[in-house]
Amino acid sequence: MTQIVWIARHANRLDFVNPDWFLTAERRYDPPLSDDGMVQAQQLAKRLKHEKIKHIFASPFLRTVQTANAVAEVLDLPIKLETGLSEWLNPAWMTEEPVKLPTRLLAELFPRIDISYTPRIAANYPETREQVRSRSGQTARCLSCEFLPEHILLVAHGASVLGAAMGLVGEIAQTEVKASLCSLVKVVREEPKWLLELKGDTSHLSEIEEVIRFN
Repeated sequence: MTQIVWIARHANRLDFVNPDWFLTAERRYDPPLSDDGMVQAQQLAKRLKHEKIKHIFASPFLRTVQTANAVAEVLDLPIKLETGLSEWLNPAWMTEEPVKLPTRLLAELFPRIDISYTPRIAANYPETREQVRSRSGQTARCLSCEFLPEHILLVAHGASVLGAAMGLVGEIAQTEVKASLCSLVKVVREEPKWLLELKGDTSHLSEIEEVIRFN
């Protein structure tokens, strides 16, 4: 039985373009996409338009929801918010648990969000590197099994993209996957194993980041 799991990292974020945004932001650890990030998200959507994806899952952070929404609009699909795909809740990056918009408010902004969906995996602050890889890997395995044989898209962050890929193909992903902004990983289930076909593809983007920032 064949199934494709696509894993995308969110597009460029406002605080990467304007670091001063962080100083006055109401939700410091939940930045939106930048203007060029919105363009990247639309380019990702165009890339995935004909891939027969049936379900879109996104981390509940604003930048991942915005990226997923661009794809959902083109594919005419709902968005399921999955906390198991969340950002690495790294205390070295975040002095406190990140404040995010509640699902109800996100759904008002993005009506494609399926408010009936219950996240399968929790993400708890603070986390070690091993913990984020474990829970995002568990998330990828859980969703791929639950929605087999349908193709699915996971929209996540640098650490959770890598963890999700590792959860399917194993340790090889640690050295093979390069999760740059708005990149695309493609993992194919061909029983009894998973094959890593794209390792962080950015060929759909008109501009890519020169140095991969892992957050």
